[in-house]
Amino acid sequence: MGKCISVANQKGGVGKTTTSVNLASCLGANKKKVLLIDMDPQGNASSGVGTDKESVDASVYDVLINSAPLKDVIVETEFDNLWLCPSAIDVAGAEIEMVDVEKREFLMKNAIEQIKNEFDYIIIDCPPSLGLLTLNAFVASDSIIMPIQCEYYALEGLSQLTATVRTVKKQLNPSIEIEGVLLTMYDVRTNLSLLVAQEVKKYYGDKLYKTVIPRNVRLSEAPSYGQPINYYDKSSKGSECYMKLAKEVIKMNKKTAKK
Repeated sequence: MGKCISVANQKGGVGKTTTSVNLASCLGANKKKVLLIDMDPQGNASSGVGTDKESVDASVYDVLINSAPLKDVIVETEFDNLWLCPSAIDVAGAEIEMVDVEKREFLMKNAIEQIKNEFDYIIIDCPPSLGLLTLNAFVASDSIIMPIQCEYYALEGLSQLTATVRTVKKQLNPSIEIEGVLLTMYDVRTNLSLLVAQEVKKYYGDKLYKTVIPRNVRLSEAPSYGQPINYYDKSSKGSECYMKLAKEVIKMNKKTAKK
């Protein structure tokens, strides 16, 4: 059975979508069959793999609101072993429409269970908020990757997110775990990046990935070309780091499977 991982942080601009897209693509490059689900109304993960959210026939909105089977919404991307459940403009209204729905927190979980066996990994790009869309992702997920920018307020946001995960685990999804914490926009020239890394290590121990994602111009450019970094510039530092992260995720899950 595939593993479903949400990539989440309620703070915007921390590399959440960049991580979702590039981790999914690099897992695909490692011969894993991957589904990327774009739960963010902004649709940046969709455009990041070359899909225009304004031209899709069906989206995650249809899965959540119209009970469309996920298999009918998924589209194949041009990248190896990578499929997409796209976002669309109307996803922004989905949270309001879900409010009165019975068992609304379980809509995505029920949809994913129908196709979970068909993929090695399902990566969900969550919105930068802790509303019903993110809650649906958490209830559907086995674990969560939390990207954090190496800046002063990073730990504050991380503690809020960890508290939310604990609540979800207690009330809605007892099997959810923190998959890992990923340092993004790491700048080796600053003491601040080093201090944040030390603090995160103190609180999260071996949940902190060894791989760190540096500030990288090519990483910033890739989305505007609709390509993951390992296709846009395979030799770039950003590509090397996300490929390392993918291998780290695969290795950690092999160890877990053996236990």
